[in-house]
Amino acid sequence: MPRPVDVPALVAAAQEGSPRAVARLVSLVEDGAPQLREVMAALAPRTGRARVVGLTGPPGVGKSTTTSALVRAYRGRGLRVGVLAVDPSSPFTGGALLGDRVRMQEHVLDPGVYVRSMASRGHLGGLSRATPQALRVLDAAGCDVVLLETVGVGQSEVEVAGLADTTLVLLAPGAGDAVQAAKAGILEVGDVFAVNKADRDGAEETVRELRQTLTLGAPPGPGDWRPPVLPLVASRGEGLDELLAALDGHRDWQGSTGAGRERRLLRAQREVEALALQAVRERVGGVRDGAVLRAAAERVLAGETDPYAAADALLAAV
Repeated sequence: MPRPVDVPALVAAAQEGSPRAVARLVSLVEDGAPQLREVMAALAPRTGRARVVGLTGPPGVGKSTTTSALVRAYRGRGLRVGVLAVDPSSPFTGGALLGDRVRMQEHVLDPGVYVRSMASRGHLGGLSRATPQALRVLDAAGCDVVLLETVGVGQSEVEVAGLADTTLVLLAPGAGDAVQAAKAGILEVGDVFAVNKADRDGAEETVRELRQTLTLGAPPGPGDWRPPVLPLVASRGEGLDELLAALDGHRDWQGSTGAGRERRLLRAQREVEALALQAVRERVGGVRDGAVLRAAAERVLAGETDPYAAADALLAAV
């Protein structure tokens, strides 16, 4: 039997920086608990302050190492940092396979850092379905910066751009990463690009190739953001200052042009739309145990009606 949840007390404790309270709230989000609506209502007035930086790129490019380096840098500025690391799911338990992140261990005892691994649970796009609400939890808990690290799933990974204020795309030298990124559509969503492990052979060539690839599209207009391409050795902190400057530059550009608010507005719009569609699916699937939906499908199959008319009738029944 699930234990009772005192939502107001839990939210208040999370605001005071209690890691246990934040962990409990994120767990409620992941589990889709009955108290989720109450939690989100309580958090709403406290959100909108945290800056979300998404990290994406092919598997093995060093996303966790870069995330850890950024945490260290932001903590050096005195900022509270949250990390949401979305991992592959265990096929047996549905939990995160990489929950104990070795590279994050140096931050475990820091009260100004909250690290949480979330399971993707088979959801395409590199993220978990619960990620938007989990971001709200960390925002309301007082994090100044939230680093959103996605699972490395290649061509489906561009979804992170829909949730981040700034999207950092990481690539590695060689292996045709620049070409693969172009095929995957990642180049279209990146705000800042970094070629990690730049101490390896081929790094300069990859940086040059990536810069050339980025110029192939429509040229940016006056005042548009031009994504920089930077070399980086995250494990040693080389190039980290330049990377931070680029991330700050994108934040400042968003503030001066209004692009940041527009991106957040679009993010909220997508979230509302997704929740509305989810509610409709649940209600449609639950109408008389799906009998109404099946009957509508039978009528379409028999040619008695068309899918549009059947959908309208189904929504009216809901």
